[in-house]
Amino acid sequence: MLRSALLFLSSQPQIFKFVRHNRVAKSFANRFVAGETLDTALAAVARLNARGITASLDLLGESVHNEAEARAAGQEYETMLDRIHERKANANVSVKLTAMGLDISEDLCVAIMHKILQRARDYESFVRIDMESSEYTQRTLDLFEQRLYPAYRENVGIVLQSYLYRTFADVQHADLLKARVRICKGAYKEPETVAYPEKKDVDSNYVKCTQELMLKGNYPGIATHDEAIIKEAKRFAKVNEIARDRFEFQMLYGVRRDLQDRLVREGYRMRVYVPFGTQWYPYLMRRLAERPANVAFLTGNIVKEMVGRRRP
Repeated sequence: MLRSALLFLSSQPQIFKFVRHNRVAKSFANRFVAGETLDTALAAVARLNARGITASLDLLGESVHNEAEARAAGQEYETMLDRIHERKANANVSVKLTAMGLDISEDLCVAIMHKILQRARDYESFVRIDMESSEYTQRTLDLFEQRLYPAYRENVGIVLQSYLYRTFADVQHADLLKARVRICKGAYKEPETVAYPEKKDVDSNYVKCTQELMLKGNYPGIATHDEAIIKEAKRFAKVNEIARDRFEFQMLYGVRRDLQDRLVREGYRMRVYVPFGTQWYPYLMRRLAERPANVAFLTGNIVKEMVGRRRP
């Protein structure tokens, strides 16, 4: 019921119009979204960099409806890379293929991605291709491996999601390719035919995939806010003599900032994903709707962070 309500609210433009100008609502959103413009996002990146944290910029918005929208989204990413380079910011970018026209034409999507990746190569930067729902998994991996990675091996990586049954095999294949992988748990609502329904199984597979990536992968991104999993990754790295510069932890903007700072103090690499754009309201509502438990999760983590900051 809560999920349905959140999804309904995410699609109501009149509510967005109210929320967008509501001080309390916008204040809550600003914790997890770095404003509506590239300037506000770059300011957030500067603050992260000052704390010893790298960033990945993510322009909000998913599937586009026509070629003009797809090309405009691609141009936005080229501009993002230009501005990152101009400011000498320690950041890269994160891209959804549906925002680049994948649902319109694969050839169009590839053409737009090649322009983005060429710009990234010019600046010796990096582009992470986000993973979307399971209906896109194989298409995304095929496009990545066959049409993007061969020409831009140093400049492009992929995301894999541990809640899918298939993911450990995908991790092993990515390791053979020496492709850079960001491993996350996954937040879309998926059928039990393709994804583990129980959290404990998702977590177990996450640890299994993470360890495989740490042993054999190419600079994996360990994307989690789960302290137990982070502790296990640190233990595994120590036991297997895996240097701290061979992987990085990754978290979402505004979530567990205390834990981000703690990991940096301990000498680990930390990257924060920084979403921004005018579509922040649908993004926030959809993220909560994907797993309604995120409402309690986000609230709980704010409390944890406040308690953590009070400790000496």
